[in-house]
Amino acid sequence: MADKPRVGWIGTGVMGQAMCGHILKDGYPVRVFNRTPSKAQTLIENGALMAENPKSVAEGSDVVFTIVGYPHDVSEVILGDKGVLQGLKPGGVIVDMTTSEPSLAQKIYKFAKERGCESVDAPVSGGDKGAKGGTLAIFAGGDEKVVETLKPLFDCMGKVTYMGGPGLGQCTKLGNQITIASTMVGLVEGMVFAHKAGLDVETYIRAISSGAAGSKSLELYANRILKGDFEPGFFVNHFVKDLGISLRECQQMGLSLPGLALAQQLYVSLKAHGEGNLGTQALVLALERLNNVQLPRMQ
Repeated sequence: MADKPRVGWIGTGVMGQAMCGHILKDGYPVRVFNRTPSKAQTLIENGALMAENPKSVAEGSDVVFTIVGYPHDVSEVILGDKGVLQGLKPGGVIVDMTTSEPSLAQKIYKFAKERGCESVDAPVSGGDKGAKGGTLAIFAGGDEKVVETLKPLFDCMGKVTYMGGPGLGQCTKLGNQITIASTMVGLVEGMVFAHKAGLDVETYIRAISSGAAGSKSLELYANRILKGDFEPGFFVNHFVKDLGISLRECQQMGLSLPGLALAQQLYVSLKAHGEGNLGTQALVLALERLNNVQLPRMQ
């Protein structure tokens, strides 16, 4: 692979646009595709080329990254009639950074190998702040040597950890989401409790943040909640998808994780109220409704 391989990027939403931007800024030639072309406009203005479909992206790329919404989107853009594998030349690499199903990652790996290509599942954690700052945690599954060759590209976006064979990057991300789900429930429950107990919630958050209750979720989301800022760093809709995949994996494993199940139901209730396009910090709205309270919002 050349020092500066040609990079394809499919999916320029909240996360993808920032992640691709770092690669573009580092001097890599980039070809992009997004179903809504306007979402890629900033990248085009900064030198990326727009392709008409995923196959066209792959035809002009050595490495193709995908970060889309749901497993069926992953399947379509990689395995579909106009998908990446229809255009990627032997020796090319697919890197799917969507949070998706481990079984789908294994299927893509198998199909890629049959075409003389490589595939890595590399979902990320860190939200919009991590994407914009280039500080994402990246969980890579696939062949270790392939992951090593991709390290300069991963370094543009954050820190990569090799987790094992195909699908294990996705398994790591699902474990990550399970951890975040219960942490978010604890964060918003603590805030609602503090308010009901008569505490100043802003002072309460400041006080606990330096103790054992401090967490990345508190750091990223507590102030957003206090300000009533529910703009998505990560969509409720996508988190419900992730937790649903996690529950299905648990069912296959014969594993009971009641905290995960509770968190998933609370997030589903947000969708039922038409709040699926808000950020995951909107979980506080579900707890406010359950208790008929509302936290004061900072000005």
